This record gives sequence, C-alpha cells and structure tokens, in this order.
Amino acid sequence: MDRILVTGGAGFVGSHVCKGLRRAGWTPVTFDNLATGWQDAVKFGPLLNGDILNRAAVGAAFAEWNPVAVIHLAALTSVEESVSRPEAYRQCNVEGTRNVLDAMREHGCRAIVFSSTCAVYGNAASGLVTEQSSTNPESPYAETKLAAEELIFDVSAGGGIGSMIFRYFNVAGSDPEQEIGERRRIPSNLIPAVLECAAGTQAVFEIFGTDLATPDGTCIRDFVHANDVADAHILGLRAVLDGKVGGLFNLGTGKGNSVREVVERSRLVTGIGFPVREAARRPGDVARIVSDCARARAELGWSAQSSQLETIITDAWNWRRCEAYASPAGFG
Repeated sequence: MDRILVTGGAGFVGSHVCKGLRRAGWTPVTFDNLATGWQDAVKFGPLLNGDILNRAAVGAAFAEWNPVAVIHLAALTSVEESVSRPEAYRQCNVEGTRNVLDAMREHGCRAIVFSSTCAVYGNAASGLVTEQSSTNPESPYAETKLAAEELIFDVSAGGGIGSMIFRYFNVAGSDPEQEIGERRRIPSNLIPAVLECAAGTQAVFEIFGTDLATPDGTCIRDFVHANDVADAHILGLRAVLDGKVGGLFNLGTGKGNSVREVVERSRLVTGIGFPVREAARRPGDVARIVSDCARARAELGWSAQSSQLETIITDAWNWRRCEAYASPAGFG
C-alpha cells in the first residue's frame, strides 16, 4: 500500500486521519514526538518518534519510508499559550513546516495536505466566513499558522508539489467505535474541558468571557466532528494526488453554538449538573467565528455528516467514559 507520512499522527485529529487512511487503503506512517500525542493512539501504521524541528530526523523519515504524500498536522495549537510563548510557536509551526517542505523537495514527495485553522480570520462579527474572507490573526498561534500556509503556497506556486490547506473550525467529538479519541494531559478545548467537569475530575467549569458582542455574551464557535475532518483529508488527499484540485478549504458546519449552549447541551447529554463559574476573557480569543463550507461541498463532495452538536458531545462523552480513556498506563 502507498505510504502517507502523517506528522502529528499520534494526536487527536491525527489519529482519526490515520484510521481513515487505513480504511481507504493507504499505510499511515506517523511522525510524532509524543509531546502532546499518545503512543497508544498509533494503531493503524508504524510510529516514528521524531520532531519536525529536527531536520535530520525528518529527512530520515522520508528516506526510509518514501511516502507518496504528507499530511502535516504537527503543531503547537494553544491560543492562550502562544501569547506567552510566541517564539516557540514560530519555531514549531513555521520552521517545522519549512523542514517538512524541504524534505519533500529533496526526496521527490509531490503532495501535501496541511492542517490550518479558522483562527487566521480573527473576529467575524456577522455572517459566514468564506475562504475569500480577509485574514486578521489575533494571536501568535494564528499568525504562525498563516505564515505556514504562505510557505506552502510559495512552494506550490513554484511547481512540483501539489497542496491542499484545510482551515479547521472547532474539531471535537471522538471515534464512535471508541478505538481513539481526544485525550489531553491538560484539557483546554471547550468540549473536553466541559466533560472533565461532568466526570468530576475538575471541580468547576470556567466560562472565559461573558461580555462579548454575542447574543448570550459568550464566545460562539462552529463545531465539526473529528470523523468528518478525517473524511475531508481522505477526499483532499485523493484530489491532490490526482492533480484535480488544490488550494484552500474551510472545514466546519455553517452553524455556531455559544459556550453557554455547549454547557447546557453537555448537562443534558451527561445528565450531570456540574457547576459553572464566570471568568474574564482570555487573550487572543475571538468573539464569533462560523464557517461557510460551500467550496468543500462543491469541489470535494464533502459534508459534515456527523457534526450535530449532540452527536459530537455524545461521542466525546462515550470516549471519556470508556476503558481505553480510563487506562492511562496505555498512553504516552
């Protein structure tokens, strides 16, 4: 089977992408330093323990496995942390991407699918965000992802490497078969953080920001299921390898839910009335961002089939309660 190098394949999105690749007939080769990923999540192909900042290690991975394409997911991803560690984010997200692209050119790998973020758009007060919307990154995280996009566009424009860039909105949920799921050493994303409170491992859930320009004063986000994001990568990879389409695509649902709505829906799904405390907004957070995904539907035939909020929360909660999640000896 053709090999696909998946940087960050031991992480949340990466492990779902690797499962999708395996089902589609490819061999996913995970390249991950396991700083935020989990060894036990690498179930669908080999694991190379390496860092994208190590040029020699990246080159060795290409030399050993000769992948036909790269799905580049490895990155630092916390908006809040990026404000206090901007140089670390520049090194990983920009220079790490440069190392991957250099190795691709050196070893004749001709296709890349890149994981970017809706955070590059900044605040979008009304309407849906399209791929043509102006970019206004409001955190070092978003700035570095946009810079990585530009590196990839520059390489593609030079010829020889086809590329596709996905700007994720808020990826959540977990594999309904419970083979893999979202597990973080410090849960920071909204839905897993809420479910930690429902599970009783956190005493109270904090809502950061209640005075924003939204109907209930809390942030509004567009939540998309991890399985739907994985499906998009399979479709995108096929399109790039076939030379049919490339460029930039949003991945979301076109519907937004506020933090308060997520809290209340989580209480209904879990049946647990966990406590909530209001807190000040965090640096770098935007008030509202919701996607327009018409291009992904029209050109890739993709739709967010599993991304109803209740489905996302239910799948995430089932994973949170399952044996694989509850056995930390099996991870890391």
